[in-house]
Amino acid sequence: MRPPCEEIVQQFLPVFRSLVAKELIERHKFSQVEAARRLGTTQAAISQYLGSKRGFKDPTKLKSTSKVKTAASQVAKDLAGNRLTHLDVVTSFCKLCIALRDDQDRCNVT
Repeated sequence: MRPPCEEIVQQFLPVFRSLVAKELIERHKFSQVEAARRLGTTQAAISQYLGSKRGFKDPTKLKSTSKVKTAASQVAKDLAGNRLTHLDVVTSFCKLCIALRDDQDRCNVT
């Protein structure tokens, strides 16, 4: 038996990071290197997010993507405005995880 956090992290964390990375680069004009620095990952990971090789593998399985997209957009905006630390980003994802677990129409994970 897997705890709900583990299921949500496996399904949503890559999508969340991918969406934040795309927002930082496309909307806020960050370089891949700067987006990676802000997200605490590598430029190669950012490149994979942008090329959809990492993150959004099967969006049809994700019923709650609107919540993830909204949270990712806000995190990107706050990162771009220097209003978040790395710990704040982690906390934002934890809050999203709690909201998704509490949502009756959450992800369809097995």
